[in-house]
Amino acid sequence: MQQWKRLAFGVALAALGLTAAAKADDYTSLPRKETLIVENPEGTIKNPGWFNIWVNGGGGVSTGLQQLTMDTLWYIDPEQGLGGATWDNSLAADKPQYNADFTEMTVKLRKGLFWSDGVEFTADDVVYTVKTQMDHPGMVWSAAFSVQVASVEATDPSTVVFKLKKPNSRFHAIFTVRWNGAWIMPKHVFEKVEDPLRYDFANPVSLGAYKLKAFDPQGKWYTWEKRDDWQRTSLARFGEPAPKYVTYTDPGPPDKRTIAQLEHNLDIIHDNTPEGMFTLKEKSKSIETWFPGFPFAHPDPTLPAVIFNTQNPPFDNADVRWALALLIDIKAVDMASYRGAATLSALGVPPTAATMKDYQAPMQDWLKNFEIDTGKSKIKPYDPTVGQQIADILRKQPKFKDQIPTDPEAISGAFGYGWWKPDPKAAGELLEKAGFKKSGGKWLTPDGQPFKIRMTVEGDTRSVFTRAGTLIAQQWAAFGIDAKAVPAAKLWQTALQPGDFQVAIAWSVETWGGDPDLSFFLDSWHSQFVAKKGDNQPPRNWQRWSNPELDKIIESIRGISADDPKGVELGKDYLKLVAREMPTIPLMSYNVFTSMDTTYWTGYPTISDPYTDPVPNWANSRLMMVKLKPAQPK
Repeated sequence: MQQWKRLAFGVALAALGLTAAAKADDYTSLPRKETLIVENPEGTIKNPGWFNIWVNGGGGVSTGLQQLTMDTLWYIDPEQGLGGATWDNSLAADKPQYNADFTEMTVKLRKGLFWSDGVEFTADDVVYTVKTQMDHPGMVWSAAFSVQVASVEATDPSTVVFKLKKPNSRFHAIFTVRWNGAWIMPKHVFEKVEDPLRYDFANPVSLGAYKLKAFDPQGKWYTWEKRDDWQRTSLARFGEPAPKYVTYTDPGPPDKRTIAQLEHNLDIIHDNTPEGMFTLKEKSKSIETWFPGFPFAHPDPTLPAVIFNTQNPPFDNADVRWALALLIDIKAVDMASYRGAATLSALGVPPTAATMKDYQAPMQDWLKNFEIDTGKSKIKPYDPTVGQQIADILRKQPKFKDQIPTDPEAISGAFGYGWWKPDPKAAGELLEKAGFKKSGGKWLTPDGQPFKIRMTVEGDTRSVFTRAGTLIAQQWAAFGIDAKAVPAAKLWQTALQPGDFQVAIAWSVETWGGDPDLSFFLDSWHSQFVAKKGDNQPPRNWQRWSNPELDKIIESIRGISADDPKGVELGKDYLKLVAREMPTIPLMSYNVFTSMDTTYWTGYPTISDPYTDPVPNWANSRLMMVKLKPAQPK
């Protein structure tokens, strides 16, 4: 088998700032034609030997760990799914079976599936997963299981019965992967461990089609090898995975990612800057993207937003949150961050194709009539023409003018409908209503201290949002607020989970994608999951916001089936509530500039073949492995 060409490899590694000397177990010594090389969006992992995905121990998740070795009961693909089936019974043999009042869920499991060490997967693994996390606060799904599960038992080797403390027709969502899920633990491994909170799970036992081959002790790359017995995994239903090896690596910042892909040494870039994407499309004939033309990127079903820590004054006050929203010029933010290649959303739901149809379009009249009382006047803050304005700006750029749609519906789909109008006068009135005062051009809090905001961003890790957060902080500063953007390494682990932030650019809204049901994220926003100040917040309510009206909406959703049309109406009630309260300021879709090099592999997902999301940190990307084909003979 042909190995890496040493000269080309040395050039590429020099560009990446790495050493050109390949160790025997280095992924660069593997046959290139059998190796898929993917960007790990988590960068370099600080605790590279930590594989216990059920405990936040500083290890990586998107290193291939969740994509290639983990499994759980069900998957919902954010795109079309293989064969047009969005729902996939993975470890489960069928969909969840609920009793009449949704207080009991029965799961039938597939037979004949095995862990990579040869032990058969059974219902005991599922029961152990739930009970162990309930018994050990601090494990990832401990809170979610503890507040909902009254009991769980295996009635036979392939049947699990859950009894719930309260009705919840969406309890199965915990075990349903869209990006993450409650991965099943190997009972035969963990039951021998004294403390699962301290166990690193080194040499992880795999339930997926791949197992760990090697990893860099410095945390820069991880290589996974196809199991000899891949047929005994749930993925085998779709065929044999093509790559023998899959490496997830940290290629460095966007410019180095771009160089690596131009040199054909990085098959999939997880995310790039708009400029990097434009360069690749201009200079390489082997690059595929989700859309073949502008805006190129894949719209993930997540909603980047300005997230307030609502447990910290003054961000516990909706008037303050709204004042800050009315100081944002979204057109400037869009052009500075995405260079116009974003889809705006004033509503608290990602503007994906499904939600455009079910929520965004039907609620336009409500948005146009929506009013805010500033204490001195009533205003209608919504501008329905912002998407059209952005399209007009882009059409004036020679490079893209022929790619910008002119049809109003197409413009709304690409750039969004509208957003909030900048209104400094109304913002000032709202701050005064909240007890703030302006002195010497600077705003003071009700206790007379300078109004200081530190906007936490991710730096080079997610440069598009860093640009957005930096500009928003500058817009606030121009109004007399002491506002600055501050980068944080590992934003989710160091800031959002422990609540160690004031305001951040991130997301706490994630939908299923192709399904209008909002329970995927909404159930986690119930007040029962809000952590005490100083404690780690379980996913996904990073704003730590609670509201009795929201609890009633969530509880109503828990009491109806997932396909009940009333779910959409309850979803609209949620959207109206968060528009009034503004616990986060929704900005835009997360358009991910994923690019795929076809030099060694073909068969990537695109808008013309949307069998899954192309963004490789998603666990659903395991489907790529069975669709990819080698582009060159061995």
